Amino acid sequence: MAKSDDLQTSGFDTIKLAFAVGLLVLGVFGFYWFVDESLLFRVLGLVAVALVAAGIVFTTALGQSLAAFLGDSRTEVRKMVWPTRAEATQTTLIVIVVVILVGIFLWLLDMLLAWGVRGFIGTGG
Repeated sequence: MAKSDDLQTSGFDTIKLAFAVGLLVLGVFGFYWFVDESLLFRVLGLVAVALVAAGIVFTTALGQSLAAFLGDSRTEVRKMVWPTRAEATQTTLIVIVVVILVGIFLWLLDMLLAWGVRGFIGTGG
């Protein structure tokens, strides 16, 4: 995979990226310009424009490095070891119990501090 320092973009790539961004801006503008048209047609038009813009972006060096990064990321996700259902359930229950215990501890600490402050400033019953 190419490092970001090694990535060399040409002027033509910059023009393609600017064109893709402009196309997206025009797509969003068109979405709101044709407000009287059906929402389905406007959304489909916007999706089509976004796909064309993405196709243009992926023809640039930056887009190709992004595609390589996404492919490498997918490979790494497939290598991950996911917990079993039992492990996930046990971990979730442990987290819930710890949250409840910390909540009770903070509630008791708050009650103690409130009692101490009331006794110090002399307010309350």
